[in-house]
Amino acid sequence: MIEIDNRQNKIDFTEEMKKLISKAVEGTIKYENFNKPYELSIIITDNNEIKEINKQFRGIDKETDVLSFPMLDFDDGYYEDGEIEVDIEDINPESGAVVLGDMIISLEKAKEQSVEYGHSFERELAFLVVHSMLHLLGYDHEEENDRIIMRQKEEEILNNIGLAR
Repeated sequence: MIEIDNRQNKIDFTEEMKKLISKAVEGTIKYENFNKPYELSIIITDNNEIKEINKQFRGIDKETDVLSFPMLDFDDGYYEDGEIEVDIEDINPESGAVVLGDMIISLEKAKEQSVEYGHSFERELAFLVVHSMLHLLGYDHEEENDRIIMRQKEEEILNNIGLAR
């Protein structure tokens, strides 16, 4: 289940955007062979609010495009032969779904970056969702090798959902 909460009014948040976000989430889930029911919270915001959240939780007083707050603790070997091992505390007892975490996207920043990078707003929004989903699924880009792996996965997922460069 994907819960989307639009908290901004600077850009019209359309039904098509909701569908694109869901498509990017599902594309990532499928690509990563995540084979469990899941829950995910997505907050759509603007540059001012994401700047405040970034400052509060990361100590960085600067706007950003997307923030990811994973609920799962991924250790090496989390995936075992295509199966995902989930601890009981990672499951919502009411729904039986794995709680992946929270994603916060600045729609305003996505629009700015689509212009800056010379591609469509839809591609930028989907990229941010895929990027955040990979963080929620245990990937990071702190080391160069990890950055390369994430970029490759992002491009393959975007290609799979019809948003190639």
